[in-house]
Amino acid sequence: MLVMLPLSMLAWSAGLPPLFSSLKPGQDLPKEFRIIIVPKIARNKFSLVADEGKTVLRVDSENSAGSLGLPLTTPAGAANVSLEWRWKVNHMLDNADMSAKTGDDFAARVYVFFDVSIDSLSFADRTKLRFARMIAGPDVPTAALCYVWDNSRRVGHTQWSPYTNRVRMIVLQSGTTNIEKWMTESRDIAADFREAFGVDAPAVTGVAVGNDTDNTGEHVTTWYGDVSIRNK
Repeated sequence: MLVMLPLSMLAWSAGLPPLFSSLKPGQDLPKEFRIIIVPKIARNKFSLVADEGKTVLRVDSENSAGSLGLPLTTPAGAANVSLEWRWKVNHMLDNADMSAKTGDDFAARVYVFFDVSIDSLSFADRTKLRFARMIAGPDVPTAALCYVWDNSRRVGHTQWSPYTNRVRMIVLQSGTTNIEKWMTESRDIAADFREAFGVDAPAVTGVAVGNDTDNTGEHVTTWYGDVSIRNK
């Protein structure tokens, strides 16, 4: 299911949110974070837990969807920064298929939202985006990258979301090889944006982490370590 960016996210402070590792297991999520839900879909469960001596985010999905929005932003464009995080999943989704809306579920996914004005889009893209918003809701982003842990596509595979060509999905982990292992990622988000959209990356307005199983009706547990935007 396509995760939608709340309009309020654009108004968040550019200050750094607390790292998961700086929090205590079992405490409530800090107010700087926002749970992003999908209307009429059961909500994922989010909790802070201990893992290997560090506090991490746990996301449980059972025929549900949702992400945790992190106010990670860039003051201007996204050049010369990298997005870094750790993630782990307990198993793959048997029936996921990223090429179809009916199978658009992932054991883990990380969204990066960009500050692209709808007025800057071509007439064709504006029309497609408005159609996508009619189907999925008014806050379908004007541009986003979505890094995923897929069940079958090769690592490095990229394609548009089946919901909109304003969200580019990029497979970073695939299959069962690294199940139940912490994997560390670092992405040049400006390079990924240019490859996907053909223009320089604008400012980042937020990042969201989560998983979803609402289309396949399956269940999965995902853990996230600290997520940060760093200068290269």
